[in-house]
Parts: sequence; C-alpha cells; structure tokens
Amino acid sequence: MVHQTMNTSISKAPRASSKSKVMTVFSRATHAAAIIAFVGLLASCATAPSPRVPSAPPPVADTPRPGDSTALPPPRIQGKSRWVAVPWSELPGFESDALFEAWNAWLKSCERPRPAFANLCGEVRRLSIASGEEQRAWMMNRLQPYRVESPQGQAEGLLTSYYEPVLRASRQSGNGYTVPLYQPPAGLASRKPWFTRQEIDTLPEAQAALRGREIAWLADPIDAMSLHIQGSGRLSITEPNGAQRTVRVAFAGSNEQPFRSITQWLAEQGQGRMTAPWTESTKVWVSQNPQRLPQLLWSNPRYIFFREEALGEQDASYGPRGAEGVALTPGRSIAVDRESIPYGTPVWLASRSASLDLQKLVMAQDTGSAIVGAVRADYFAGTGPEAGLLASRVNQPLRLWALWPK
Repeated sequence: MVHQTMNTSISKAPRASSKSKVMTVFSRATHAAAIIAFVGLLASCATAPSPRVPSAPPPVADTPRPGDSTALPPPRIQGKSRWVAVPWSELPGFESDALFEAWNAWLKSCERPRPAFANLCGEVRRLSIASGEEQRAWMMNRLQPYRVESPQGQAEGLLTSYYEPVLRASRQSGNGYTVPLYQPPAGLASRKPWFTRQEIDTLPEAQAALRGREIAWLADPIDAMSLHIQGSGRLSITEPNGAQRTVRVAFAGSNEQPFRSITQWLAEQGQGRMTAPWTESTKVWVSQNPQRLPQLLWSNPRYIFFREEALGEQDASYGPRGAEGVALTPGRSIAVDRESIPYGTPVWLASRSASLDLQKLVMAQDTGSAIVGAVRADYFAGTGPEAGLLASRVNQPLRLWALWPK
C-alpha cells in the first residue's frame, strides 16, 4: 500500500523525551548464562517448541544490559540515513513493551523475508509462543540496535499516522452515489505521469480511458479524497440486488503526479490550522464554500487507482497489504522511506506528545509518497473511525532505532 499523509502542522516538533523505570537488579552473570543456554537450545531444536528460560526481572534501566558490548560496530551508511550502533540501554521502554503484539507483525514479514532476516525467521516463528523475557533475551543476543540519523547527524524526525477508512458505497451510480473509484486504466505505466486530477475530471480522453473501469461509487468527494490519501480502505457496499457486503479496495497504481496536502492548501486560503480530523473540517469548509469544491480537489493533482479484494475472516483483524507485500498490523506496522530503512526491518520507535506516548517495537512494512527522510515514519493506527481519530492527532517528534542482525 502506498499512501500519503495529511499533516496539519508544518512547524518543527519539540524534542521527544524518553522515560525509564527502575527495576529490581538481577545478577548479570546469571542472566547472561540464561541467554546463552536459551539461544543454544534454539539452534539445536529446529522443530521443537521454544525452550523456556528462568524468568528474571530486567536490569536497572540506564545500566548495561546483557547483549550490550563495549566494542560496538562502526556506523553504517544506509541510503539516505546513517546508522550509529548503540547499546541496548539507549532504547527507552525496552523492558516494558508487550513484545508478543509486535511478534504478529514480525511473523507477517517472515512470509516474505528480506535476505538479511531470512535466517532468523525460523527462530522468530518458534519464539511466537515464548515469554516476553525470552523474546527480549533473543533479540539482545541476535540483533544490534542502530540509532537512525540523517547523514548530517540529526536523530530527531517526525511521526505521523494513517489508517484504513470504512465507507459506504454502491455498485451503481445514482441515488446520491456519484463519485467513482477506478481500477487502473489500460496502459498505465509505472513512473510515467498520466493525467492530473483536474484533467481526469474534465478531459474527454481521460474520461474515455476510465469508462468501464469503475469499481464502486461513493457519496462524498471528500471521503473519496480520504481514500486516495490513505491508499486503501473498506467499502460497505450495496450490490445491484440490494445485498450488503464488505470488501477492501487496495492501492493498484497512481497517475504519478505529485501529492499536495489539502490541509496546507486550506491554510494558504486563510483557514488556519484544522482542529478536527481533516475530513470533518474540510466537509464543513465545503458546505460553506460549495462553489470552490473543484478548486480544493484539484489542488492535489495526485490520483489513486484501486483493485478490489475479498475480505475474509482472517483479514478482518489486519490492515491492507503494505509495500512490503504483507498485511499491516494495527499499532505495530509503520511506513518508512525505504531508502533509509529497508522493508522487513524491526524498528524501535520512541515518540511522545501531550496525547500520545509510544515506546515500542514496530516493523517497517510500508511506504508513502509523503514519507521521505531518514527519521520519518507513518504509524498504522488500524481500521475504522476510532483509528482515524487517532491518526488525525499524530504529528509529533520521533526517534528510531533499526534492529539489524549481528
């Protein structure tokens, strides 16, 4: 899935802060021995269930953890970013995350593993039934954390969020359903610009190329724009026989035109910062300025084409497929600049605002045209209106650590 993000503020966010919790001290020697024994059992039991290690409280925060080393690897240049090796003690909240939630996302990445992680996927699968202490011990033994920075050494960036809308639709136009969602036109070529949004709405040759490619119709053009921005969504659709069912429409291509933020365009019209989710506030503006609706829509020349997918019971708890090719996990998948962080990389994310504090393991599984830069991520909030409300509020400082095989 390739999506865009509607930022409601372009001011620089304040520095993210981290938190630490004082834990009971456990003998480092005993803890290290448990880790070595546990990893040895993993290597010798290819098909056996994950072995258990004695439970133990994590060490005191801000002190070396088992797996930390005084001899850290040198920095790595990873495309647009610079990775700096750090001890595990730098990762805020590492002892308190519910890792089993992230393990579901990791298992998804193992359906299409990248070469760097393919050898670890057997162990990842066995660890899906392990305790959080076992999972943490394995990570510290097998992975090296790297702080992600810009080439200039900037370690702070921006976190935004996206979600999967659920919209009412009709298989036929009429009765208020007038806004089409299209499959890609014949001959659409990757990286080759096609007609702009305005041209698609006004030029006979563009309309002729899309005739017969309609998947469904929506009632509101702002809802359709939301779907174009998020890149996928679910439709509660009315079939010609009156039956109701839910399907997913997923990203299938674009017109390769640049993305422009509608909220930024509204701000340039003197509207100021939007306080409500952008779809709601934009609908209010349109109701007050109906004659300017085309101008608003055409301010974003980028246009998205979709493909319809059946939605099975197993799919219902996951999001659409991201750019990695695997289903997104709510709260545990992020979109990144793939020239900074490769798909399938486990990432430690730390981001704090007045309303949302995140310190957790996530997986780099998607991208977006607005997700550009070394320390930049879009957090997948999930499906439906509650996820949309959360996503609309996220625009805050960010730090990232890539967890790379040793």
